[in-house]
Amino acid sequence: MPSKKINMKIKSKITHLNVDEIASKTGNIYKSVRVIGKRARQLSAAQKEELNEKLAEFASDVDNLEEVFENREQIEISRYFERLPKSTTVASEELVNDELFFRDPEEEEEEDLNLD
Repeated sequence: MPSKKINMKIKSKITHLNVDEIASKTGNIYKSVRVIGKRARQLSAAQKEELNEKLAEFASDVDNLEEVFENREQIEISRYFERLPKSTTVASEELVNDELFFRDPEEEEEEDLNLD
């Protein structure tokens, strides 16, 4: 799935979601949770990769104790990523707002069998 910038308009605090609304997106709450979980893992992996790329710019081969305490840029980058909304919150909001595309392989198999 192509990487997409995380929507900063999503609240990073705890949010309450309507279980019935989430379940209605797939017809089953367990399928919805599975879809949200898979999307959250994708978002987490992309975010981790982006964080590692940004922090790699500051990596040094010398372990100088003074550099560790003086590198404010790394601290600011880390704080920025800590303030981002959690990947499960983003994935849940994407599902509820119909911004998330998913397919059910079981349903596709049934359709294929019915066409034969």
